[in-house]
Amino acid sequence: MTDSPSGLSAWHALQNHQRHAARFDLRELFAADPARFGKFSVQCGKILFDYSKHLATEETLRLLVELAHERALPVWIERLFRGEKINTTENRAALHTALRSREAVTLDGRNVVADVEKMLSAMQRFCAEVWNGTRGSSGGRAFSDVVNIGIGGSDLGPAFVTEALGPCARPAPRLHFVSNVDGAHLAGVISGLAPETTLFIVASKTFTTQETLANARSARAWLAAALGEKAAGRHFAAVTANPAAAREFGIEASAIFEFWDWVGGRYSLWSAVGLPIALAIGMDHFDELRGGARDMDEHFRHTPLGRNAPVLAGLLGVWYINFFAAAAHAVLPYDQRLRRLPEYLQQLEMESNGKRITRDGAVAAHSTAPVIFGAAGTNGQHAFYQLLHQGTQLIPADFIACCRSLHDLPGHHDILLANFFAQTEALAKGRSGAEAEAEMRARGLDKAQVTRLLPHRVFPGNRPTTSILLPELDPRALGALIAFYEHKTFVQSVIWNINAFDQWGVELGKELAGRLLPELEGGVPVSSHDASTTGLIAHFKKYR
Repeated sequence: MTDSPSGLSAWHALQNHQRHAARFDLRELFAADPARFGKFSVQCGKILFDYSKHLATEETLRLLVELAHERALPVWIERLFRGEKINTTENRAALHTALRSREAVTLDGRNVVADVEKMLSAMQRFCAEVWNGTRGSSGGRAFSDVVNIGIGGSDLGPAFVTEALGPCARPAPRLHFVSNVDGAHLAGVISGLAPETTLFIVASKTFTTQETLANARSARAWLAAALGEKAAGRHFAAVTANPAAAREFGIEASAIFEFWDWVGGRYSLWSAVGLPIALAIGMDHFDELRGGARDMDEHFRHTPLGRNAPVLAGLLGVWYINFFAAAAHAVLPYDQRLRRLPEYLQQLEMESNGKRITRDGAVAAHSTAPVIFGAAGTNGQHAFYQLLHQGTQLIPADFIACCRSLHDLPGHHDILLANFFAQTEALAKGRSGAEAEAEMRARGLDKAQVTRLLPHRVFPGNRPTTSILLPELDPRALGALIAFYEHKTFVQSVIWNINAFDQWGVELGKELAGRLLPELEGGVPVSSHDASTTGLIAHFKKYR
């Protein structure tokens, strides 16, 4: 198999096919095939994935699936689930699926699912102790608030899920999240909390992450100032692959939860990194979240590629990125509780696939991950949808909504869903010149006004969208949705021949920041950098 997908016969066939697809008209495609929706939609459990508003025909999907076979995607899927060390630059497996598996998964002769079950049992005991007050403050009071200190995958997943499943939350403790090393973040969170009833969870895989440890030390100082140094340790738990460092920080062994190097940070919310989720919504709901992900795992592993939701999503992304030069992808959840999903997916997709080097160490001859952006509907409609409708770039979009809402405010959900359906239809169909002219004449505009405004009132349409409908936003549906995006990301990494499970690009800035910090703290003028960086540091020192 060739290292680059651009050398494959299916890739060349898709290049030829794109010349015809560039002239596809979605109105015509729907008119020509009344059964198009049924052919281009997939139901996974109770979640519907509608791909019918894409610039694709059955021939397009046939060629994309052929490309997946030429890239040996079914083999790679099995390698992922079997725990082979597909993270080649770090010689590790990528076994986030084992965190929700019911079947044994063996890695280096050890059943890691048994380790996961022990971890879940420890989480259950810890949560029960916090809830019933037997694990309380140094003064014997129950914890009223829990602050998770982490960054990246140790923050984005737990914070997103905890907010999304807010209706499932227990009355206490209240959950808070601190990630930014900017002191305003930590100070803003703890300003409304009482030290004697606050528990901190420090989540760091290495327990050396600069931002997380800076926040943890400041939190400890805040506790020690109010309660005394000896008492402060009782107010901490840790989630880490480096338990020795957590113990050195002063955290009790019974409050340290270990996870493993085969769990990537952006895939880790299913592990002990999900401790704040479990504290907020309970272990039963946390198990349902994992169960939804397991449902999607089964679908991804066993469903033929042409009816496989994550596979189709990944392949359609390749279709636009590599054959239509799309550089961005919008994620548009029509549910306020999913408002942090685009932010979560930015790390999942852009950190996984935002790479220019292939598994073989060569510079990729093709584009890889797009820019992921988005916002909750209907807010986004009043911000950036103008670009989606009439901008010069083709930007595919995912629209996500729930059929049922968990609030009881009359009328709101119908208005929300009316906008959801209207936007996908408008992006697909657009508005022709004749339609725009007829609409303006019906409003009484004269000929001169119509002529002047007509170019501005035309919408080209043919803007591709995927519609994802959940029955409601419960833990199981959310777990399946997150796993769907995990697997979509993996599919694209296989097509592009890149390693989705390392993140070397994150390291350079960290290293330079570590070298710069002593220079900022010292009083000696700095001259060891380029002129711009040196000038910026000098300006900062002058005005701080």
